[in-house]
Amino acid sequence: MRHPSGEGEEGSAGALPGAGTGTPGGAPPGEPDPRRWWGLGVIAMAQLMVVLDATIVNIALPSAQQALGISDTNRQWVITAYTLAFGGLLLLGGRIADLVGRKRTFMVGLVGFALASGIGGAATGPGMLFGARALQGAFGALLAPSALSLLTTTFTRGRERSKAFGVYGAIAGGGAAIGLLAGGLLTEYVNWRWCLYVNVPVAVVAWIGAAVLLRDRGGRGRVQLDVPGVALGCGGLVAIVYGCSEAAPRGWGNGLVVGMLVWGATLLGAFAWWQTRAQHPLLPLQVVRDRNRGGAFLTMALAVIAMFGMFLFLTYYLQIVLGYSPIKAGLAFLPMTAAIVVASTQISARLLHRLAPRLLMVPGALLAATGLFTLRFLTATPAYASHVLPAELLVGLGMGLIFMPVMATATAGVAPQDAGVTSATVNTAQQVGGSIGTALLNTIAASTSATYIAGHLAHAARRTGRLGLDPSTRAGIIKDGVVHGFTTAIGVGSGIMLLAAVVAGVVVNGKAPRRGPVRTADGAESAGAGV
Repeated sequence: MRHPSGEGEEGSAGALPGAGTGTPGGAPPGEPDPRRWWGLGVIAMAQLMVVLDATIVNIALPSAQQALGISDTNRQWVITAYTLAFGGLLLLGGRIADLVGRKRTFMVGLVGFALASGIGGAATGPGMLFGARALQGAFGALLAPSALSLLTTTFTRGRERSKAFGVYGAIAGGGAAIGLLAGGLLTEYVNWRWCLYVNVPVAVVAWIGAAVLLRDRGGRGRVQLDVPGVALGCGGLVAIVYGCSEAAPRGWGNGLVVGMLVWGATLLGAFAWWQTRAQHPLLPLQVVRDRNRGGAFLTMALAVIAMFGMFLFLTYYLQIVLGYSPIKAGLAFLPMTAAIVVASTQISARLLHRLAPRLLMVPGALLAATGLFTLRFLTATPAYASHVLPAELLVGLGMGLIFMPVMATATAGVAPQDAGVTSATVNTAQQVGGSIGTALLNTIAASTSATYIAGHLAHAARRTGRLGLDPSTRAGIIKDGVVHGFTTAIGVGSGIMLLAAVVAGVVVNGKAPRRGPVRTADGAESAGAGV
């Protein structure tokens, strides 16, 4: 199999599937798998399914709520059940992948995700749908770290690893926008249930491809499951994600929200303490103590906080303020998705093996911050071409420059037996960042809008000398207030993105990766070396 660019890679040019000895798939030990580029397609398909499922149901939610009789109070559980299970179980899923084999957990995750999606699509009541979404999240927590760790152990040398991470970074950054478009199309032209059913055929194709094309490279059988670490780490993450999810409707000062956040922080503190003493830690501390890897995790979390706020507010702005249909709103996000794909695959992938990672991350974060700041000047009048489109292109290019080097840096130099849990930590930073971003920026937007609307309604009443305003004036003030809340929150998001640039520039000090694979301290080939 030849490289997608048409250039044969060392050890693989002209190789036939099944040629060679030593490992399934035809490559001798230490040599690249000749079918790895086909395998990348399988990994990408599965990862896209997991990423877009976080947003594809959002647009279908009103239809599902009406069909199943879900109350306004409980409708958030269609989203929260997925994010709780997914975010809370990622570390466990990553360690299971290290323990029993990444290919095996990848395939089990695909089967479970497909079954959960089918159950959700066939739901006859709220409880059945909530349970299916939680099951989706649980199997997604098994699938996502397996996918990334398979990528890091399959592509270990030369420019090909950069290109593979470029594809993966494009999916990580653009999958949410694709989910919004797919949800609008399926809901409007088919049925809301197909937002869940669509995962079944995708998972089947990916499972067959995994069985034929993927292989596991080392690391299995050298770790044991840290049960106290699982309880503390997963419990803390669930509490943090749940607290953030409840902060949006309840407010940050609510007793339940504060209690969950404090409890989650306490459990994670106990988890960190236990990891220094556990014989077989769930998250070996050398994974997070490394300066570059820790900086990559933090950069990822900060960037996602800002980006998820943009997705949330632009979705409301396009549909509520501008009156776009779900499909038109989904199409409006395509330029950003295209920009992420171009930046990841054509810029980051070509430069990562030549430049230090922060020389991509910092300009990327600055571009994204500029794009977000552009949205500070939105008004209630239509401004897609003048404000939204330029912002989308800047944010898309920026995120494409951030995601790919962040993931490559976070997984570089990790021993194969820790590849799964390291990949899970990358996903955890992304998931927790998304939860915090959605809750934090939504709270800022809601409180700012309420203050603006109350103040301007009172001012208008004093100016006219009437207690009641005419409907059009009142509606105009409310619309202006909603947009004011959005722009204020997005301004905060722009500041958070600038903070991501500072973290990447100051903390991440790794040099341009060397060509060819390197060895870890234990003598094994690195899971992420030699970009």
